[in-house]
Amino acid sequence: MRLAALIELAFVLAFALLAAPSFAADVGFEEIRIANGAEAPLTVGIWYPTDAAASEHALGNHTQTVAQDAPVAGNRLRLIVMSHGGGGAFDSHYDTALALAHAGFVAAAVSHAGDTFDDQTHVLQPWRRTAQLHRLVDFMLTEWPGHAHLDEARIGAFGFSNGAFTVLVAAGGKPNLSDIAPYCRAHPDHDLCGALQRAGVDPDVAARVPPDAWVRDSRIKAVVIAAPAFGFAFGRAGLSDVRVPVQLWRAADDRHQPDPYYDEAVRTNLPRAPEYHVVADAGHYDFLPPCDARLSRKLPALCISLPGFDRAAFHDEFNAETVRFFQTELR
Repeated sequence: MRLAALIELAFVLAFALLAAPSFAADVGFEEIRIANGAEAPLTVGIWYPTDAAASEHALGNHTQTVAQDAPVAGNRLRLIVMSHGGGGAFDSHYDTALALAHAGFVAAAVSHAGDTFDDQTHVLQPWRRTAQLHRLVDFMLTEWPGHAHLDEARIGAFGFSNGAFTVLVAAGGKPNLSDIAPYCRAHPDHDLCGALQRAGVDPDVAARVPPDAWVRDSRIKAVVIAAPAFGFAFGRAGLSDVRVPVQLWRAADDRHQPDPYYDEAVRTNLPRAPEYHVVADAGHYDFLPPCDARLSRKLPALCISLPGFDRAAFHDEFNAETVRFFQTELR
């Protein structure tokens, strides 16, 4: 009986080893430009599993341990497309992209032309962002040299702030930007309204969107969103078609997008309850990676956390939960 049990256990362990996914040792990275119709090419960063040796590289505002332009390792890899916040860039969430790639995903992030740190020419035309995210999915599945390694049935999306708004629209959300004007009349002291006033923007004018503005991407099967911008502009009707699983994050001390008009407005109006995380003592920008000393001097507003809040420890948890969610929902 003991010998039979040992033989059975050996078979179970052997099957488990065969069934378990094997991940590459390191992360590859490439920065590329992709055609975007009549407009200028979009800048994209792509992180992916590789068997090539990684080393430290200064990339944008951060140092990353990656193998640049290395071959892709693995097959049927899950794809996560990423959308940064207003005034950011494709590397704004590089640590989350690295965590995903280490877990066997391909993470592709686009710099949203017109709403980046060096280009604010279309910041109040958020429908452009969703079209750009849609273009990124198209590129990754058909034109990226590594596209044969991807599983087109297992695609997710990650977004922060304006990027979370972008991802919600891609998942089926339809915002009503005409809600901005009454919101700002009621809350003129809120950051959004002050920013519009300083920019000389009439909210009623900003609400004039093309009739086909909000582009849904049915290929996206699960989403992780943090601090979604314009959350109040969706309402129950505007989120009624968001049927994919959602992981939603709120910073409890978010003074840029105050509760309950953003995250809570999304949570209560989604037709399917999201996995909801509220991060105690976190501010809006704590969803960005920890800053080194150089970046803290350059962009202090993005780097300062409340006393006692450990952004690095939080990001270990945040990235692990993001990976877990996508592993669960994109089986």
